[in-house]
Amino acid sequence: MKRNILLLLLAGLLLLPGCGQKQTEDALTRIQTSGEIVVAMEGTWAPWTYHDESDTLVGYDVEVARAIAEKLGVSVRFEEGEFDGLLAGLEAGRYDIMVNGVGVDEERARKYDFTEPYAYDRTAVIVKSDYTGIASMEDLAGKHTANTITSTYARAAEQYGAEVTGVDDLNQTFELLLSGRIDATLNAEVSYYDYMKAHPDAEIRIACMAPESTLVAIPVPKRETALVSAINDALAELRSDGTLTELSEKYFGMDITQG
Repeated sequence: MKRNILLLLLAGLLLLPGCGQKQTEDALTRIQTSGEIVVAMEGTWAPWTYHDESDTLVGYDVEVARAIAEKLGVSVRFEEGEFDGLLAGLEAGRYDIMVNGVGVDEERARKYDFTEPYAYDRTAVIVKSDYTGIASMEDLAGKHTANTITSTYARAAEQYGAEVTGVDDLNQTFELLLSGRIDATLNAEVSYYDYMKAHPDAEIRIACMAPESTLVAIPVPKRETALVSAINDALAELRSDGTLTELSEKYFGMDITQG
């Protein structure tokens, strides 16, 4: 009898906080303790995140991430990779956040928590200049497009009935389009204009635009509410002091921070 009572008492103690269980440190505390936040991004999607002529990582999202880290009082370490792999790495806990023009949708919201939006993305359907098969989103039905598979652009194309070929980055997408292996690609309107600035002779055009803008926010691993709140506070300050607008106009030539 005494032995059973002792076992019951021990079991009860193990269920108490700090007794027999390791307490999980929240992400914000860990980041502040280490003095560093790990940010995932592609590094191949101008003007959001890319490498300039000197191979320096630059872009709107790079500067936004640096500004957030400064508000949090920590340094920032960038980890680059393919878009789909970055989302998987975020879910697995390899990165603290992902700052890469990530659009918010229902499927992603089930896997990650999101900050408040810091940009609004208008989706363009891009075709070769002489292609006349698409004049509206409904014309995507039965057409062949290309995007990173987990992107909101791929999902939008599929929703309108297109067959999507998976690629690693924007450059591969345009290669497929210009070679005639796909009919169209969906991407950010600002990325199209940035590409045309660098490739003024590229024979591509915008065939139509998606009817609504996509909210662009920062995905964070689930249940890291303190980190989401801290980043929201940082974004609110950056919006209030004009930093977000200034960075948007610097990289996009327009203010995409207003809904």
